[in-house]
Amino acid sequence: MEQGDFLRIGASSLSDAVKRMTGVDVHDYGGLGGLKTVSVRGLGAKHTAVSYDGLVLADAQSGQVDIGRLSLENIAVLSLSMGGEDDIFKSATEFASASLLALRSLRPVANGSYARVRTGSFGLADATLHHSHCFSGNWSGSLHGNYLRSDGMYPFVLVNGKNKIVEKRRDSDVQSFNVEGNLFGTVADGDLSVKISFYDSERGLPGAVNLYNKENRERLWDDNFYLQAHYDVPLNRCFQLKARLKYDYHYSKYKEINKNYDSGQQVDVNEKNEYYASLGVKYTPLQGLSFAFTSDFSYSTLYNNFEDSKAPRRLSSISVLAAQYNVGRFVATATLLGTYVSDAVKSGVAPEPYVRLSPSLSLSFQPVASFPLRLRASYKDAYRVPTFADLYYLRLGNVGLKPEKASQFNFGVVWNESFGRVLPFVSLVVDGYYNKVEDKIVALPTMYVWRMMNFGKAEIAGVDANAQVDVAISRKISLSFDAGYSYQYAVDITDALAKNYRHQLPYTPRHSGKFTLSLINPYVNVSYIFTAVGDRYMLPQNTLRNRIDGYTEHSFSLNRDFVFNSCSLRVQGELLNVGNEQYEVIRYYPMPRFSWRLSACFSF
Repeated sequence: MEQGDFLRIGASSLSDAVKRMTGVDVHDYGGLGGLKTVSVRGLGAKHTAVSYDGLVLADAQSGQVDIGRLSLENIAVLSLSMGGEDDIFKSATEFASASLLALRSLRPVANGSYARVRTGSFGLADATLHHSHCFSGNWSGSLHGNYLRSDGMYPFVLVNGKNKIVEKRRDSDVQSFNVEGNLFGTVADGDLSVKISFYDSERGLPGAVNLYNKENRERLWDDNFYLQAHYDVPLNRCFQLKARLKYDYHYSKYKEINKNYDSGQQVDVNEKNEYYASLGVKYTPLQGLSFAFTSDFSYSTLYNNFEDSKAPRRLSSISVLAAQYNVGRFVATATLLGTYVSDAVKSGVAPEPYVRLSPSLSLSFQPVASFPLRLRASYKDAYRVPTFADLYYLRLGNVGLKPEKASQFNFGVVWNESFGRVLPFVSLVVDGYYNKVEDKIVALPTMYVWRMMNFGKAEIAGVDANAQVDVAISRKISLSFDAGYSYQYAVDITDALAKNYRHQLPYTPRHSGKFTLSLINPYVNVSYIFTAVGDRYMLPQNTLRNRIDGYTEHSFSLNRDFVFNSCSLRVQGELLNVGNEQYEVIRYYPMPRFSWRLSACFSF
């Protein structure tokens, strides 16, 4: 997806754009400030890495990234890769995960600024100020700032037997501030980019909805600062060098007021630091043949105020050797990833170092030169190392955990064609896949407490299909259709004697689909977005009690641009969930019903 696609479908947040991708589930805990994580093909959010300008957003503490805190307006390209690798010159960390959501920043091409304000339901107030500047000598930069607040008090219906009570969601307020600076330039014939980002938020944590419990007195404060640099330089005709550096700091404070605590409240403070460096070289001896070797090193520390804090420190080394043969109609890519992770703790026993080799292979072939149909197949061995939370979190952690492994197989067909002026673009993509997960990390009860253990095995087979058609009705009027369907048979195969053997994995729908219809014209651009998600289950056993009903959502987006000499004004209105359907992505976390948003963006 590119920025033009975001505007066409009326997406106003990163999670809105990601939801339109086939085979992707965005786990949304409700409300504007609710946690939003990405799960691809049933593997879970911790198997999806999120990279921003070539560097993976770090979260050694929990292993999952909240995409709700990232701004869509400063992103030029959004892409999702699953198994197959088109670009072999990425960081080793980007290769390590089962899937990768990659974001690329907008690069200034001219001096300019814009200011955007947005308001909407549930006390939404959102303001953005952006400035881009092109300096002399191929240097440019941008500064982007955003402020957002919402009380999050949206209505929902609470069912109590035969009675239906209209309540309002509480403790779902959010207030956040984000500022990001980018610098792009040329140094010694190489391309240099530097990014600095600071994010600060305070939010209520909306608890599960239960009868007679209207308040959930939990709050979370987040501060995140990172500074990163990316340098890419051709050394000569055959060799290319890439270097990356990053420092990441994350502070979080969690507070719960509850009479069950001796002091009447519980306050958890976590402070994480990560230092990261990556160096890679690419060798292209012949046209169409290339090799790449990249090594990533990171050092992470976590300090918290727990009474028996382990204060873990993690040293990671990830290296990848990749080769690609590309002659247009035939592309073959092979990689071998090596991982070494070693932890040290202030007290107690640290786990044994993790050492693993992970291969992958992908093939793409166009059988007939004159017919634009490509066949593709891939295999990838992926894994995720246990997070600090898995290993050390209070009495839940287990230092004996092994990495969670995933084997991915994919076979697909891609067809893109143009049929003249009336049908400038027609596309059909169908992929069948099979994933097997071993040593799945789950929380299981022991004698008195729950512990993290390697217990689960899962089998996931499915189909993703996507079709897109652009129709030019006239010179200024066009239609765009984009439809996707996903089928996931994702079952637990841990124990053949268990009651949940071959039951669908929690929160994984068997069927889901998306459809977008956009009308582009000189008057008012209109987009209709339809989303359908089938039944899911909140627990491993697929019983009626654990079932979460499927849902459909209908939304509309309308926008128009007004041009005044060298300035322009874009006005956009959004009608969300116009069917006013109440549904849940996560059990007991009702999502907002009908809501609206209105924004105005002035560019100068």
